[in-house]
Amino acid sequence: MTGLFVRTVIVSLVVMASAAMPVKASDHLNYGMGRSTDACRSPEVLGFITSDFGARAAGYLKRDIAIAEIRDVRQNRVVLRDRTRPVQREYCHATAITTDGEKRALWYLIERGFGFAGIGSNIEFCLSGLDPWSVYGAQCASLR
Repeated sequence: MTGLFVRTVIVSLVVMASAAMPVKASDHLNYGMGRSTDACRSPEVLGFITSDFGARAAGYLKRDIAIAEIRDVRQNRVVLRDRTRPVQREYCHATAITTDGEKRALWYLIERGFGFAGIGSNIEFCLSGLDPWSVYGAQCASLR
């Protein structure tokens, strides 16, 4: 009887704690799962890519470079969530204008239902020509 009571209390505390967690700006992407919503154009997604690239460029690329503008955004394909695929994926492509004046292909992937217990989102991105160790394959192939 005591074991059942303890388990019930623990489950109740976990449910209450998860309900009280603050929602991050990118968590809105988890709503509407199971259908395509073209999150590729989302200001939050594009803002994340711009700020994250700017923060990593100095350390990773050893260059003073940032994304000045993102244009021509389009969705390449969507892999919807279902019983066999617990994570919804949207593959996107755009053109990024960097502060060095170059136009570069921007490839990115938005994964919804990816975080802890299926809550949260993940965004991976690559700018062609700015992946010196080919983390995402030649010319960002794994994000296409």
